[in-house]
Amino acid sequence: MAGFFKSLFQKVTNRAEIDWDDLEADLISSDLGVGLTTGILDELRGLGRVITAADVVETTRRHISAKLPGDSPPPLPRPDGKPCVLLVVGVNGTGKTTSSAKLGHWLQGRGFSVMLAAADTFRAAAVEQLQRWGQRLDLPVVTGKPNADPSSVCFEAHRQAIANGSQFLICDTAGRIHTRHNLMEELGKIRRTIAKQDESAPHLTLLVVDATTGANALQQAKEFHKACPLDGLIVTKMDGSGKGGIAVTIHEQLGIRPRFLGLGEEPDAFAMFHRESFVKEIL
Repeated sequence: MAGFFKSLFQKVTNRAEIDWDDLEADLISSDLGVGLTTGILDELRGLGRVITAADVVETTRRHISAKLPGDSPPPLPRPDGKPCVLLVVGVNGTGKTTSSAKLGHWLQGRGFSVMLAAADTFRAAAVEQLQRWGQRLDLPVVTGKPNADPSSVCFEAHRQAIANGSQFLICDTAGRIHTRHNLMEELGKIRRTIAKQDESAPHLTLLVVDATTGANALQQAKEFHKACPLDGLIVTKMDGSGKGGIAVTIHEQLGIRPRFLGLGEEPDAFAMFHRESFVKEIL
């Protein structure tokens, strides 16, 4: 998104007068949505003077900041000693498995003990990918047989995490095609299965969305939220052509807050969402 707004800034700077239609199209294409774009344009027009690039950026930044939530507290171990269970969901191709590993690495870096569950059993490559990440990052990974029931893998991983005293269990679930009702039903089964050993689990359900997919990510969030109440987003590909505005739109429409950002390929290229730095970065 940073690259997008830098180009927008330069475009406005190099013009004697604002092309309002062009500016509106640019803001909407940044995935900010029609409502937020309209509010920005109304305020700029209301200034009643020649609009500068600085006006556009400052106004847009203020409107975006107002639509985003404050910073969330980091995930913490449970006081009862049982594992804090994090469910990571999303469609294939968003970086879900990689984000599960990076989240484990992030927690491990803060001194917590972490276990991963490779519950994307329908895609053998996902299980192997998580195992490779586990070896690279020294994170234990629980796997099942090929095509095993994902909920059984989560159940066994949860059992082991309880027995081992692991503070966190991260379940990488199958990449759901969000329009397939039966696959979404399976997420409910995973949640019920995990709750058998700890009725308060899962404690945090995170949807992984690709910042480059725009409106499609919003639709995914709507469908997943219906099937499996979401507690937050992991927004990936923020380092590339991802505009990031979709995180604003998803929070505005669904109340699902961004919690983590994927910022690159390396394990450490992962961070908690901070509103101030996010808004500063994108503008």
